[in-house]
Amino acid sequence: MGLIELDAVSAGWPVHAPAVHDLTLHIAPGDKLVLLGANGSGKSTLLKLLNGLLFASQGTCRYDGVALTQAQLRDRAFARRFRQEVALLFQQPEAMLFNPTVLDEIAYGPRRLGWPDADARARQWARTLRLDALLDKPPFQLSGGEKQKLALAAVLVLEPRVLLLDEPTAHLDPYTAGWLAEYLLDTPATVVTSTHDLALADELGERCLVVAPGRCHQGMVRDTLADLPLLEAAGLAHRHRRRHGLREHRHAHAHGSPVGHVHGEDGEVPPR
Repeated sequence: MGLIELDAVSAGWPVHAPAVHDLTLHIAPGDKLVLLGANGSGKSTLLKLLNGLLFASQGTCRYDGVALTQAQLRDRAFARRFRQEVALLFQQPEAMLFNPTVLDEIAYGPRRLGWPDADARARQWARTLRLDALLDKPPFQLSGGEKQKLALAAVLVLEPRVLLLDEPTAHLDPYTAGWLAEYLLDTPATVVTSTHDLALADELGERCLVVAPGRCHQGMVRDTLADLPLLEAAGLAHRHRRRHGLREHRHAHAHGSPVGHVHGEDGEVPPR
């Protein structure tokens, strides 16, 4: 039995063409799953489904053997446990920030859970993410990268059993992005990370789910990055003309991918 199980799940809007369609997916404890997909492909919808913010219109989504339904999440004991164990980092950090200071933001979750060392934990994570000089500053005054690190600290301080991360490196500096990739590979937590940065994908896990509107493909990251037709179909690669002297060739280009430019199947085309 997986820790997270989706059986023939459809979810999202519109109902007649949901972002997630007939998806069966099992995630074991400690798995590191990478969600690959272009903007608008349904990655965020899937993460919200796993976090109990959206619910399946068809099929069943289970966490630790329990179906995630609106009725189940109205059970206070289950909801408290679930919200502590499963944490979602939103793609836009502003959606998560509402406390008066950086310290209050990081300590909010631990304080709500009644942890006696809430502030000490918050200060520790602030040091780890280089936010310790900003503890008294209002979050709205931070830069985009600082807000991203703050939202990340507010999630990691909870030490959740499951981390759901929506484009977590989008606004991070290279140092912090590298630190995060290492942390996610080393943590015993189950991690589901969405990205459209193919260069980062194989640093986040070995197994991936390619998400495209209405369909998904499961496989290994290395194999997926080498499958340019699949990447093209998912909007993660494109073909474009490149001129060499008097001749033109079509090249397939996967953005940010280690595969980079390769000759496509179109061969030579006459120059315009």
